[in-house]
Amino acid sequence: MRHNTIYLLLIFLFFSCDKKENSLISFYYWKTNYELSATEQEAIRDNNIQKIYIRYFDIDLNPKTKTPYPRSPIHFIQKPTVKNVVPVVYIKNSVMLQTDLDVEDLVQKTVRFMETINTINGINCREVQIDCDWSLNSKENYLVFIERFKHISKKKISATIRLHQVKYFEKTKVPNVDSGVLMYYNMGTISMKSGNSIYDRSIAKRYISSLNKYPLALNVALPIYSWGIHSRDNNILGLRSKLTFEDLQKDENFLAINTTTFKVIQSNYRKGVFYKKGDFVKIEAVTAADLKEMAEDLKENLAQKPKEIIFYDLDQDNLKNYEKNIFKQISSCF
Repeated sequence: MRHNTIYLLLIFLFFSCDKKENSLISFYYWKTNYELSATEQEAIRDNNIQKIYIRYFDIDLNPKTKTPYPRSPIHFIQKPTVKNVVPVVYIKNSVMLQTDLDVEDLVQKTVRFMETINTINGINCREVQIDCDWSLNSKENYLVFIERFKHISKKKISATIRLHQVKYFEKTKVPNVDSGVLMYYNMGTISMKSGNSIYDRSIAKRYISSLNKYPLALNVALPIYSWGIHSRDNNILGLRSKLTFEDLQKDENFLAINTTTFKVIQSNYRKGVFYKKGDFVKIEAVTAADLKEMAEDLKENLAQKPKEIIFYDLDQDNLKNYEKNIFKQISSCF
């Protein structure tokens, strides 16, 4: 009888160990109007998306009064059909750097504005995410903001965490939130000469060994966007979002001079932007191979398996650059 019990236990353990639950797949939505295209809706269906993180508004400083105000609030052309909507409030660090900032007033106004958007659009949410790249000089205001926001909103709170905040958490401190989201992108300096500022493995490796010491449960945000760095006379004019190598390769006004950079050979307007003859555009993007590399590196260094992998961001212009099953592939890496 004892041998039978042991045999059954071994069978149970064998099949239990063989079964692997992948991290859930979620998306960020970062446009001002919430209106999903057919391609975006398909991505939600195909990946069984249960949660979407929607940027509700930014908090910036009024240029004249230097007081905080909500900028570019979301407009719901459609009501989200996913099970869980998580409002994301992006707060510029310049707001938290204000020495005379009335944190309590800012919290009250932020919660009220968020709830107004929810009420108007018939949305119920259980979680809110605060996105802020706080620094040593702004941490006191930021940490108080988090405490008061959590108390007043009565919601589950998550916060975005950058690599430098992981490595130096004893100095930057850890916000009192229910979970963090490691923003695994925007690692380098935006430059025409340096490597890929969206993802640079050599830079990431300076930080990720600290992940297993970070005292907060972390989910992971990975990039699926691209952009062009537009320069003229050695000066960077700006970032041109959702621009790919293939886009410019098809445009006779641009000439590829290497695997990342184009020279403007004829002045032209493209999507409202003027490109002067002699300008340069450097394309930065993240490949499927990059995403798999990120996942493998993170798996080796995270203290625990992330419950969610959140891809930034849900947009048909981003989705077209990947195979449809890429998100499941990456989730299965963890």
